[in-house]
Amino acid sequence: MVQVESNPPLAQDFYRIPHQYSEKTTLVKNKDQYEKFDELPLIDLKGLTSRDNGERAKCATEIARASTEWGFFQVVNHGIGEKLLNRMRIEQMKLFHASFSKKSTCGLLNNSYRWGTPAATSPDYFSWSEAFHVPLTKISDQACYGEFSSLRDVLMEYASAMQKLAKTLARVLIMNLGQKVEDFQGKICCDESTCFVRLNRYPSCSLSQEIYGFVPHTDSDFLTILHQDQVGGLQLMKDSKWVAVKPNKDALIVNIGDLFQAWSNDLYKSVEHRVMANAKMERFSVAYFLCPSYDSLIESCQQPSIYRSFTFGEYRKKVQEDSKLLGRKVGLSRFLR
Repeated sequence: MVQVESNPPLAQDFYRIPHQYSEKTTLVKNKDQYEKFDELPLIDLKGLTSRDNGERAKCATEIARASTEWGFFQVVNHGIGEKLLNRMRIEQMKLFHASFSKKSTCGLLNNSYRWGTPAATSPDYFSWSEAFHVPLTKISDQACYGEFSSLRDVLMEYASAMQKLAKTLARVLIMNLGQKVEDFQGKICCDESTCFVRLNRYPSCSLSQEIYGFVPHTDSDFLTILHQDQVGGLQLMKDSKWVAVKPNKDALIVNIGDLFQAWSNDLYKSVEHRVMANAKMERFSVAYFLCPSYDSLIESCQQPSIYRSFTFGEYRKKVQEDSKLLGRKVGLSRFLR
């Protein structure tokens, strides 16, 4: 059983928020407005390596269609072994089950440990979670791991495998836009110096009726690859309704980020998603974020463009400013023409 001392002071931080200024609680209002939905697109990536041109084209079409209609899809036969995924989960659990004081003061993983939502201005914007958001440039640094040295080799192998998969999917999506991958890569750099891995834990929550595990948001990258456990709780917005994603132990979840939505001129959808808190069980996930360099210019591949051109650094700065001022992200609507 997880010792209480491993949990961050989430309840304490939550009650510091001025509740009297909260809007009517979004979570309570929306909690019953979602459907169990078992048909999130499931794509077999074996098709991409088939010798049959038709099979390769069919798989690429399925990826593009899911990115357009859903913004989310699941992939199987993705090339990342079950053994590696299990090792990653074991090491992740050991890390998060360490004492809170150790996680928060020892500078682990580039001092990237965070919990809750310090900038939340309303209970509606507070996340009941903790995470390490690690740049790939620091994953090989032994000094980042302290006593958790066994995590290093696993995380290095994991990040390398996810990077390969993310680039494979990005190539498919770029080519579907009628672009040459070489032309895209000449403008946008997404490599080990720009991408991130985020280790997530959602502790069990006695306030689960009032609070999110992770607040509704979109991702500020090109695409995200998620490996989640079997607890469930992930929901996404589809046709103005929240859809619960049923965990699939054999699948990874892929979702489109804001940058691909802007680059595709709204063909691909960066969909709002959230994680529901669980009163009885903790939840774990690992997310890989395919990000460009901060000076990369994001501009639509088609004209007339819905969004003005912006650098990734400019976008990140605006997201951070909004989060600090408003307690939440505003995102792409800030960059509409």
